[in-house]
Amino acid sequence: MAQLQGRTALVTGASRGIGRAIATRLAADGARVAVHYNGSADAANEVVDTIRRDGGQAVTVRADLSAGDGVEQVVSQLLPWLGGGQLDVLVNNAALFGGTLEEADGTEFDRMFAVNVRAPFFLVQRLLPVLGKGSRVVNISSGVTWMAIPQVVYSMTKGAVDVMTRTLAKSLGPQGITVNSVSPGITDTDMNPWMEVDAEATANAIAMTALGRIGAPADIADAVAFFASDDARWVTGQRIDVAGGLFLGP
Repeated sequence: MAQLQGRTALVTGASRGIGRAIATRLAADGARVAVHYNGSADAANEVVDTIRRDGGQAVTVRADLSAGDGVEQVVSQLLPWLGGGQLDVLVNNAALFGGTLEEADGTEFDRMFAVNVRAPFFLVQRLLPVLGKGSRVVNISSGVTWMAIPQVVYSMTKGAVDVMTRTLAKSLGPQGITVNSVSPGITDTDMNPWMEVDAEATANAIAMTALGRIGAPADIADAVAFFASDDARWVTGQRIDVAGGLFLGP
């Protein structure tokens, strides 16, 4: 597939899990991909090496999106790599999970909103000069916006992402930029470590899913690839649940 041949993409939080799957899928479709990470250089370099072995092009971008200058860290590395060209795909995937009512403190609350909400907003704002007609912004939301889980702070951040998606789609539409969100259901990543140790809970999750399995990162990446492609040129302001039919009925 070469739907994204000659185009550029930035994927935040791309060293593992869903972000890694998105980066490798966009690269497989022909895009040059900037792989953002914070904590693990080894994991990010492994993603880049994988993409290059498969004939693609990729670089790493390191930035702490919880820091006040986190967005600027990304922009300062990304713009030289673009070389004056356009950023065609921005995937806001990086996120922190947690934040129960009983245990959350102000530091955790602020850090989670910084990574999950502030960074995506200001990345769009700062990168607007290199986003143009045909560019795609894809935000990773979550099914927790329509069901209740104990991690209320995380859920609040994803609710904010959904609002941002609709509003930015309206304001950026005249520039030919689409903005959509992808909402994973229960997905096999390290954000859900209970799957490795609790067979009963995993079985219950499968039973609640119409298609009868746990989601894989590639399932989410494929939906992002659709929004990034020309096939989604007339789709904006939308949120798609990529959850295998989670909670469709008893």
